[in-house]
Amino acid sequence: MVESRWRRAGSTLLRVVAVWMVSTLTMLALAGLLPDFRLQSEDGESITRTAVTAAWGAGAFGLLGALVWPVAVRALLLVPALLLGLLVFFLNGSLLLLALRLIPDGGGEAAPETAVLVAAVMSAVASATSTALAVHDDNAYRRRLSRLATRRRRRRGEDVGRTAADGTVFLQLDGVGHEVLQRAAKDGVMPTVAEWLATTHRLTPWRTDWSSQTGASQLAILHGTNHDVPAFRWYEKDTGRVMVSNRPASAAELQRRAIERTGDGGLLTVDGASRGNLFSGGADQLALVLSIAARRGKANRSRAGYFAYFSDPANAVRTAGAFFAEVVREIRQSTRARLRGDTPRIGRGGLYPFIRAFATVVERDVVVAAVLGDMLAGRTAVYADLVAYDEVAHHSGPHSRDAMQVLERLDRSLALIAKVSEHTPRGYRIVLLSDHGQSPGQTFAGAYGLTLKDLVRAGCGLPVSRRAERSRSGAEARDAARHTLHTALHRRLTEGADEVAAPSSEPIVLASGNLALISFPDVPERLSREEIDARHPALLRTLASHPGIGFLLVRSEEHGSLVLGPGGMEIPLAELDDDGPLAVFGAGAADAVRRTDSFPHVADIMVNSMYDPETGTVHAFEAQIGSHGGLGGEQSQPFLLSPLELSAPVSGGAELIGAEQVHEVLRRWLNESEGPQVPIAPLGRTASPG
Repeated sequence: MVESRWRRAGSTLLRVVAVWMVSTLTMLALAGLLPDFRLQSEDGESITRTAVTAAWGAGAFGLLGALVWPVAVRALLLVPALLLGLLVFFLNGSLLLLALRLIPDGGGEAAPETAVLVAAVMSAVASATSTALAVHDDNAYRRRLSRLATRRRRRRGEDVGRTAADGTVFLQLDGVGHEVLQRAAKDGVMPTVAEWLATTHRLTPWRTDWSSQTGASQLAILHGTNHDVPAFRWYEKDTGRVMVSNRPASAAELQRRAIERTGDGGLLTVDGASRGNLFSGGADQLALVLSIAARRGKANRSRAGYFAYFSDPANAVRTAGAFFAEVVREIRQSTRARLRGDTPRIGRGGLYPFIRAFATVVERDVVVAAVLGDMLAGRTAVYADLVAYDEVAHHSGPHSRDAMQVLERLDRSLALIAKVSEHTPRGYRIVLLSDHGQSPGQTFAGAYGLTLKDLVRAGCGLPVSRRAERSRSGAEARDAARHTLHTALHRRLTEGADEVAAPSSEPIVLASGNLALISFPDVPERLSREEIDARHPALLRTLASHPGIGFLLVRSEEHGSLVLGPGGMEIPLAELDDDGPLAVFGAGAADAVRRTDSFPHVADIMVNSMYDPETGTVHAFEAQIGSHGGLGGEQSQPFLLSPLELSAPVSGGAELIGAEQVHEVLRRWLNESEGPQVPIAPLGRTASPG
């Protein structure tokens, strides 16, 4: 035992010395290549003296990185995330300048901008060397992982032996549809997924609710309900505020409502971890969780994930470098698409290259590192969201080469997680799933020359932009509004008809992909079809007959809720079935619309875009050529990829419908490992731990 400890200590010392030597050689090489970086005085020094100076500098830089970097990174967490990559380089360069000042005789000197470059190269080389030495020594690599896991479990007062019961890691590939995953596996884009499909996992499609977006799906998956979430963003008349699923205050409120409705904290309440999600799922271990981001004080641990990852300077430099490389990649790809004249296409300038780089590099790296840490700590359940594909698919298209390259990199992250699971203190079942897919198509504005908001305003007889006025749809809507108003006024004067109602507020139009919600804020309750016609006689007819709109949902005082559509279609919602006018949107569309119609905060007018089943395209009401949020095509068809050792999600050929059913399946799987690990109770009843 003593001999083994000495051997391990000797091996560790040798690796430290090896990294120090490589760093010293790197510093010497850079001093020879860069004119503004030197390791000797102006009078010149011997090669031996210069080498000693380099060794001092490399050692001081490494020591400062170990001691100062964690403290500095904690302070950096106060700055916006998009500035983090830039500050990482400046901080690393500052540490190098400080290290050069600590060299005896003051032989080292570098220009500030050169110091940034030297520090980045040295950190990258040191990280690569250390990783290579550890990985090639498989026993050392296993011991290191085991030691980390043991240390963490001891801090939590747990048994440090390997746990008999398996844990579960739920990895959400945001926005990846069932068809996209199948194609990526078949075409070799995702070899890890392909191997799982061929050997250890089963693939199950599932159907989203009408609101096919992360806010609704993930809330139900993690907390058991998405009741009263009609879209990604919506207006609430009783509170007078706009709810947006990816805003911290809205996410916190949605989570609170879900917990109140179900009676328990969520899927991850027992020894769980939530990473990169909109909601916590009841987990105690949190990183990058939006619903707690608005909190202040110790209760907000969401940004701790950044500290845990960037406290290693090598991680910081590697991710920062990849961040700027991704920015360049996006600029190159968007320029190429513009020169080729690709269609459909949207603008990808401004801050978007940096937003994309954050989603595809920074958030991915931090979330994956947090998941690996959870597995090493032996946590029971982990749920993590990887948003990279969804962000790129919105702007480049869900089937684009840009999006496929993102899937390639995500597949490598899955392979890493699977590899690390071989060294964790308990076995792990890896479940892969998505929250929705994406449907391609030109934007509504791109196809018709005006936004839906412009069309609504034109149908109400309100002023619109000059560009919208010149469009065919805008001109027709304004002409219809004028004609209808003149007719109503004429009837009032000649036939004594009732007075035409004058609206006291402008409509609020909110887009959620290819789903839009129109609300009239001056009326506290849901406005009826008859009241809308009295205010704006041409509005509903203008919207329902527009070629870019598939159908409308409104409430009628006489007929109950109605679905309106092209050709004067008016059908009571209660009479709709899968063979009716909504059949083109897929099985279950009528039920999905009926469910949303029952929500307290359903809008006065719900608008779903057209869907072409031959091309699979929709029209997003916002600037996206890959969209989701409503009904139509691949956006409503996510997937669930689960290990064969778990029970089948559904049996007897049944279909998995709605995110709430997905929650029930995931909860069942957690309980299949040696008894209940999370409380189980019917919706609306308080659950007690099993």
